[in-house]
This record gives sequence, structure tokens and C-alpha cells, in this order.
Amino acid sequence: MGASHSTRKHGKNSKVTQFHSEQKWKLHFEDSKQSNKLMVIDFSASWCGPCRFMEPIIDEFSAKFTDVEFVKIDVDELADVAKEFGIQSMPTFVFVKNGKEVDKLNSADREELERMIYKYRL
Repeated sequence: MGASHSTRKHGKNSKVTQFHSEQKWKLHFEDSKQSNKLMVIDFSASWCGPCRFMEPIIDEFSAKFTDVEFVKIDVDELADVAKEFGIQSMPTFVFVKNGKEVDKLNSADREELERMIYKYRL
């Protein structure tokens, strides 16, 4: 899957996958429908202050919750994907299982994000 996505290495244990191509995202999303694993999609933008605040927290959670997949999508880069998920503010975290959205968090709230990960990961 080398060219299909890149993994950020901000934190030394970060396991956040970034997508830069709508086509490659769609292929990955189709594959994820076969899995019961929780996917947390971080919709953000490079110019968004709260998004930058959450970045190290997402890196930390990706290392802590190894049974959860963390994906980052830049809303300016993949605007059609953001539109499909109804993203209107950043950061927005979308929780997906078996290809279906189970919840959404429109906030840079570390505690609430962690609570929702615990709620949906099992």
C-alpha cells in the first residue's frame, strides 16, 4: 500500500494514516467495511489552530489504542470526502464501524474524544 497513503511520524509511536487522494481513500474505505475495527477519521485543515492542538493528542491515542484505526483527512485537499461526511467545522472526528458512521465529535475536546473511543472501540 506504499503509495496509497502516508503515515505521519510526529510522535515516535504515531500510527495515524493520512490520505492525499480521493480514489485511494475510497478504496481504503471500501476495504474497511469488512472490518469491525473502529476507525476514527480526523477531518482537519493545516490553517486550523484547534486541529494543530489536537494533532499530538491523536498521535498519542493512535499509539495507545492499537485496536483502533486513526485516519487524517485535510478538508481542503479532499473537499469531496469532507462533503460526503457533512463536515462543517474543524476539527471533526467521525467514528466509523463496518463502513457506517456511528458518531461524530465537532470539537477539540481531548476528554470527550477519549471517552468516545472507549465507547465505540469494542
